[in-house]
Amino acid sequence: MELSDIRREYTRGGLRRHDLPDEPLSLFDKWLKQAVEADLSDPTAMTVATVDENGQPYQRIVLLKHYDKEGFVFYTNLGSRKAMHLEHNAKISLHFPWHAIERQVHITGEAEKLSKMEVMKYFTSRPKESQIAAWASKQSSRISARQALESKFMELKQKFSNGEVPLPTFWGGYRVKVSSIEFWQGGENRLHDRFLYRHEADNWEIDRLAP
Repeated sequence: MELSDIRREYTRGGLRRHDLPDEPLSLFDKWLKQAVEADLSDPTAMTVATVDENGQPYQRIVLLKHYDKEGFVFYTNLGSRKAMHLEHNAKISLHFPWHAIERQVHITGEAEKLSKMEVMKYFTSRPKESQIAAWASKQSSRISARQALESKFMELKQKFSNGEVPLPTFWGGYRVKVSSIEFWQGGENRLHDRFLYRHEADNWEIDRLAP
């Protein structure tokens, strides 16, 4: 098998300037709903890219948990590698790869920590097992074996079996304040449609980009 021979055509239709709203959130909302309706696996999964203090980029998959005009929200262990990166450099990139419907959305911006009240509200809405897992995993740290993680989980499950799971002090979330959003729609003959929204002052500037 030659990797260079793997290709497909994009035939689901294009994206035109007259299709675009003046601001990007309503288009993102429409596309996300269509991704959910298309029964895509993990439609809220997004690649989150950060940069360490040496300029080395890192990426990982995180689930989007909320979005509005104030930004895009996700949650994580505040001792994780991504959180450490954001302490040094708040610039961040998000990417939604909706391959099955031949679409991508790319977002750039800066991350700011959520308030404790916002974090608490979401944490208490999670299944109890997920709450316990937040306590059990010291995210991004080295562990000797999976058994150690499972043993810690079972120990905590027993500890919290008869009561509520408190919010860990080391667990929180971020809101990504958007600088730009790019919408990518696959097109025939590799003539894809790309539109970039850039936040300038209180307005959104829209540019078509070459594929």
